Amino acid sequence: MQVTFLGTSSGVPTRARNVSAVALRLPQRSEMWLFDCGEGTQHQFLRSDLRLSQLRRVFITHMHGDHVFGLPGLLASLGLAGNSNEGIDLYGPDPLESFLKGALANSSTRIGYPLEVHRVRPAAEQGSVVFEDADLIVRCTPLTHRVPAYAYRVEQKPLAGRFDIDQARALEIPPGPVYAQLKRGETVTLSDGRTIDGTTLCGPERPGVSVVYCTDTVFSEAAVELARGADLLIHESTFAHAESEMAFQKQHSTSTMAAQTAAEAGVGQLVLTHLSPRYVPGNSVTPNDLLQEAQAIFPNTVLAKDFLSLEVKPRCNSS
Repeated sequence: MQVTFLGTSSGVPTRARNVSAVALRLPQRSEMWLFDCGEGTQHQFLRSDLRLSQLRRVFITHMHGDHVFGLPGLLASLGLAGNSNEGIDLYGPDPLESFLKGALANSSTRIGYPLEVHRVRPAAEQGSVVFEDADLIVRCTPLTHRVPAYAYRVEQKPLAGRFDIDQARALEIPPGPVYAQLKRGETVTLSDGRTIDGTTLCGPERPGVSVVYCTDTVFSEAAVELARGADLLIHESTFAHAESEMAFQKQHSTSTMAAQTAAEAGVGQLVLTHLSPRYVPGNSVTPNDLLQEAQAIFPNTVLAKDFLSLEVKPRCNSS
């Protein structure tokens, strides 16, 4: 998977950082998912290497404007460009559907493609699955914020073990479409009557990758559980540790809360995002100070910036 940050500021945009949006390019398919869609997100797409035409699903954490104000315009532009024949599935809090219907209706905007909104509250409360297909599974959990908010976990299902082509040749299995069947672990019957179990020619299953997106919230045990063992945790870091009292009042996280979540969950890497505009180079506290605070607790921490792209790989990948 490839993660690209399109907006990393909290509340309002700055010259260097737009408001919240993170794109996830999926492995082995021309499909992209978007997490949050603050104002100006479609402009950020234009400034990136991402193709908006590949967007298939949008996951909204909560209904604050810096996470949703860009969504009606982005959906309208997709319709005008005719780039979404398959349609878009939206996932988010209960008010998401009425927000979109109102914005689109009152602007006389017609969406000429399938658009479906899914409420994630039941799945979050029941611990059930938000979305699942043959390759991926998405779960969510409630966070602790001033309005209903949710964190999401995207997990790739285990991959088939590596196919032993040398063993297949030693068994004189003729190359061709049968190799693809065997790679999938299927049992095939050859033209000479032999039956070959594909699992005997494949190594052990390889782990898929997992990404957790967690914003906005004060420190949350539910977030720790959702992030347990993830390869990458993207976590808000609105405030520096010295402003913990303000963080609790506004129900946001400090750099140290984000790092504590990563450490308790045992994740592979932490990325800090959703930084307050008060932290800019030249001020008494800068984003690098927040990064150092987090690294003191969880060393494998990086600081997000707009257009940063990361390739997410399983920590135990033996390749």
